[in-house]
Amino acid sequence: MDMKQVAARGLVLLGCGKMGSAMLKGWLDGGLPATSVWVLDPKPSDWLTSTGVHLNAALPETPAVVLVAVKPQMMADALPALAAMGNAETLFVSVAAGVTIATYERMLGARTPIVRSMPNTPAAVGRGITAIIGGAAATPAHLDMAEALLSAVGQVVRLDSEDQMDAVTAVSGSGPAYVFHLIETLAAAGVEQGLSPELSMALAKATVGGAGQLAEDAPENPGQLRVNVTSPNGTTQAALEVLMDEATGFPALLSRAVKAAADRSRELGA
Repeated sequence: MDMKQVAARGLVLLGCGKMGSAMLKGWLDGGLPATSVWVLDPKPSDWLTSTGVHLNAALPETPAVVLVAVKPQMMADALPALAAMGNAETLFVSVAAGVTIATYERMLGARTPIVRSMPNTPAAVGRGITAIIGGAAATPAHLDMAEALLSAVGQVVRLDSEDQMDAVTAVSGSGPAYVFHLIETLAAAGVEQGLSPELSMALAKATVGGAGQLAEDAPENPGQLRVNVTSPNGTTQAALEVLMDEATGFPALLSRAVKAAADRSRELGA
């Protein structure tokens, strides 16, 4: 299966919120014809209605791919309408947090090719990272197709087992919110030290964004990058002694936060 087959047989996008819109934009920018895409969404945006895709129209009988991008709470209502496509050649790709492959197999049929994935919100600017794992009926070609589709919005990594998905959700799926909160709190701390809110926010955004890019691009690991910027007995060391405190600093705090997110992901999938 390749992108030519997707263009020929069609792609169905179930749900076109922020994540669905980001992926759709990536596919269209990558050359997938709008006429090869069917979108089901109860409240389409103005942008979606302008793309030229088939919107809330009759679906092809055996599309190449159905990408499920509705919220987990909406799954029970949304998915039965597509059950007739199960147990056949159509690949189902899910981006819904906490919804297991077994759940899809119960709703669509055990022979349905299913790839479960977990993207994150930087997909909106083409900088996402998505983890994928296939079900029993998903072939290497199906995984390759899922990777090609999800690569439209950033990097893709493959997991060894579905059990890892809860940790992925906690680290990268929910992780952007942790970084956004870091920016908020860093900017607020700057205001406490006498900066204007506007200046402090500009400094915080650029610092976090630039440090993230450096961490991705530099040959050194983040630990070494931290050491590189930390002069003995200097300002950075003074701050890190607070942030790296084993009881109250980042190590204990983030461990608890990531565990809470992973536990909630397991609850959603139960």
